[in-house]
Amino acid sequence: MEESYGSNFITVTDEDGNEIELEHLDTIEWNGQKYLSFFPTVQEGEEVPEEELGLIILKVVNENGEEILSTLDNDEELDSVYEQFMENLFDDEEEDE
Repeated sequence: MEESYGSNFITVTDEDGNEIELEHLDTIEWNGQKYLSFFPTVQEGEEVPEEELGLIILKVVNENGEEILSTLDNDEELDSVYEQFMENLFDDEEEDE
């Protein structure tokens, strides 16, 4: 996946060549790996199927000496990392109270 960084938004290009704009929410390091969570952006008036609006988790991998974002390899990894992001989110909410 190719990515273009800017403030809290990035544009990634998937395997099919489709560009997707994402809003970066959080970054964690877990089990020696860096993960980033995103929500897809939706333009005003744009209709997007509900199943495409959920949290997106990508990991940073080194490919040819360059850091790129990649999807997670398996459901167990995805579930574990998702739980870590949720713990961070709820910890932050409790600190704000």
